[in-house]
Amino acid sequence: MSFVEIEYQVAGMTCGHCEMSVREEVGEVPGVEKIDVSAATGKLVVTANQPVDDAAVLAAVSEAGYQAVRV
Repeated sequence: MSFVEIEYQVAGMTCGHCEMSVREEVGEVPGVEKIDVSAATGKLVVTANQPVDDAAVLAAVSEAGYQAVRV
């Protein structure tokens, strides 16, 4: 099984709680296996084992209260 990493830039995160909110929402997107998120850098890296719907990831970040763009 091959894994793909997809990177996003997230605006507005300032703390660990922000990271947790993003992680929880993005974790519900089908295909997502691993989530690395950093409030310090604003970087979100999603590791997936199947194609992941960008719109679903962006919507999940929005649901958490932040804005993201794919890098």
